[in-house]
Amino acid sequence: MKILDLYILKKFLSTFLFVVLILVAIIVVIDFTEKNDDFIKRKAPTEAVIYDYYLNFIPYIANLLSPITVFIATVFVTAQLASRTEVIAILSSGVSFMRFMVPYVVGAIIIGLVIFLFSGWVIPNSNKVRVNFERQYLKDPYYNDSRDIHKKIAPHTYVYLRTYDVTNDVGYQFTMEKIVDTKLLEKLESQRIEWKPKQEKWLIRNYKLRTFDGMKETISYGDTLDTLINLHPKVFGNNYMLYETFTLNELESFINELRESGADNVAIYQIEKYLRFTSPFAIIILTLIGVIVSARKSRGGVGFQIAFGFVLAFVYILFFIMSRAIAQTGSMDPLLAVWLPNIIFSGIGLVMYHTVPR
Repeated sequence: MKILDLYILKKFLSTFLFVVLILVAIIVVIDFTEKNDDFIKRKAPTEAVIYDYYLNFIPYIANLLSPITVFIATVFVTAQLASRTEVIAILSSGVSFMRFMVPYVVGAIIIGLVIFLFSGWVIPNSNKVRVNFERQYLKDPYYNDSRDIHKKIAPHTYVYLRTYDVTNDVGYQFTMEKIVDTKLLEKLESQRIEWKPKQEKWLIRNYKLRTFDGMKETISYGDTLDTLINLHPKVFGNNYMLYETFTLNELESFINELRESGADNVAIYQIEKYLRFTSPFAIIILTLIGVIVSARKSRGGVGFQIAFGFVLAFVYILFFIMSRAIAQTGSMDPLLAVWLPNIIFSGIGLVMYHTVPR
């Protein structure tokens, strides 16, 4: 890289860090103001508030804002260069506009790779601590009020529970059926099953087992039965922000479990998975649009360009939220919903690129 490239790259990365620090500091102050009463009411220890919550909240919110902070930093740096006629001087010296954008692309790739590593593995592990804190001190106690619970736990095995008590890990009116080619081969019934954490097994009490061989039916009874079932109590637990606590590997495994069980909330976790791959691309796309938006010298100074950058960033966020909400309802494929804002803004960027004077 040339001296000019290093000059722009240094200004870009330093401005990005400055914007991140400013926005995160503002959000932390607002968040503390809103939640301080809850901290006092729930008697959250000061050490837990600082170390368990805010030290893990800061990287989480910084990662969440990264595409927008990159965009703001790009607009701010480029608008300053344009206002001092530096962009005109660079282009007049024979440097093409595409070559002028190279240090921005390099900076965006560096930020994107860091964001990918953090969002894939580092932040989910810190979210485990933060989300547990929120469940304990900021959210009401969780009660599983679901009734008539149906789960597919194997290719041909289905379970049913009338209700489940998450406090004691006890299920009531339990049924497990094995069905192959629409034929019922086995049915296990019990009024109560209990989870034994030490053995990691289910204890089934007062059960009745019915087996079918053609037209022949065999019935057996028992008082207790220790058994391994592909069903863990965590599926009945509090799912608040659960998808944010999974690393990429854990998220992939959990999605496969949900698919095998026939769950209907797979889209939420698929969206989270795809987001972690699309965020670095969003950073690059928004960086290029930011350069294009602010490369012109404006008579009104940098204020208008920065304001226009904020408007575009707001439109991007709005579009992303809408497509994500539509995907969560099942009306759109999750992969398309996550990529759609990037695809549309890539098109907008190409159109705007042809309008920039070279």
